[in-house]
Amino acid sequence: MDPLRVKDNSTIEKKDFYKIKNLEAKILNKTLKDLEKEGIFLFPQIISESQDVEGSQTILRMEDGYYKTGNIMGFLGCGLERLIIKSRFSKNDEDYFFQYLLSRVLDIPNVVNMETDSNNENRIINYLCFLFPYLLKVAIRKGIFKQYVCNEYNDSNVKGSIDIARHIKCNTPFVGRIAYKQRTFSYDNYLLQLVRHTIEFIKNTSFGNMLLSNVKMEIQLIVDVTFTYSVQDRQIIINKNKKNLVRHAYYHEYRALQNLCLLILHNQKGQIGVGHNKLYGILFDGAWLWEEYINLLIGKDFYHPKNKSRSGSEQLFSGNRQQGLIYPDFIGRDVNNRIIADAKYKPIDNIRSKDYLQVLAYMFRFDAKIGYYLYPESMGKDSEQLRLNQGTKHEQNVSAREDIYVMKCGLEIPCHTSNYQEFVDKIKINEHKFKSNFSNMQS
Repeated sequence: MDPLRVKDNSTIEKKDFYKIKNLEAKILNKTLKDLEKEGIFLFPQIISESQDVEGSQTILRMEDGYYKTGNIMGFLGCGLERLIIKSRFSKNDEDYFFQYLLSRVLDIPNVVNMETDSNNENRIINYLCFLFPYLLKVAIRKGIFKQYVCNEYNDSNVKGSIDIARHIKCNTPFVGRIAYKQRTFSYDNYLLQLVRHTIEFIKNTSFGNMLLSNVKMEIQLIVDVTFTYSVQDRQIIINKNKKNLVRHAYYHEYRALQNLCLLILHNQKGQIGVGHNKLYGILFDGAWLWEEYINLLIGKDFYHPKNKSRSGSEQLFSGNRQQGLIYPDFIGRDVNNRIIADAKYKPIDNIRSKDYLQVLAYMFRFDAKIGYYLYPESMGKDSEQLRLNQGTKHEQNVSAREDIYVMKCGLEIPCHTSNYQEFVDKIKINEHKFKSNFSNMQS
């Protein structure tokens, strides 16, 4: 069955979903947390702490007799039914813009073919694999995961509690050995064993070696500590991890990596979507991808607080109480010419109202006289400068200030390209123009 293709942040007529009735019923008005419980992989996974993607958000909701989508892109399936949510800024049949965002943010080597796979199941599995190096690198930054493990021994060097039942079974008649258990704090635990099995699985794919080329150091660390690895133990390790999910908030990076590894290994034999009513898929936060992509372009000139991971927060007010925490997307590093920039995954005409108030509040807090809205531009519109007013209508002295303004600055998204490589070539040129214009504005 051909998949239904819709765009994010769009309004769709209900009748358009006639060919995916089962899938429609499973996702309509369901929150992201509900879908995650059913096995959908969300990226990034910190939805409870996200300003853009909250756990209560839906990917498809009914409103005024129409279906509406949000900031989420990705692939969903149920039985033979398929739904692809594309970026609204892509004008091609294939979503080259979405593919490009993933390749840049996840640092996927160019050799990996990001063209859309004709087989939807293979595409989902491939994207799960593409996420692995990124999540592995993020998790390793927290340090190698260490955990208490219980090992069984049967020798004369007793260093733990004696296992009476196993001792009688294994050592009758007695020949000098003692069966015992020893609980040790070890890196060679069920979670890192799961990561090792995932590494070995990806290595055997057609794109595996190139995909893992950017995380060689992290992979070597995992290989060095999982010295009891055996490919025959894969199902045992999978079952252990299913029963012992990482719960501690401190290790949320490892929780995301664990979930991803379980999905990859569970679907290694084409088991994805097995069952008539089985819901499966992978969803990405478009706003987060856009913000991280912009950070790759301009990050060297800005501080980049991260709302999702609660890192780099600033405070509106003085005092020790955590009141008025704020997370501007970008704070200029130039103290004498402070600039505030906000990445907006929306068209220029949709930047209004609260968007203005938010950036102006940030500008006031950091003594910045210039603010930017950085957005994807697919309609060919020029940048727009908005100067802050001074005075009041009551005194009939309203006028535009010369020293304080905000700028809507768009990065042009190529609209007419015949293939992915042509899209990449064109957007590289547009990135250069975008950064050049931005630098000129700062000066």
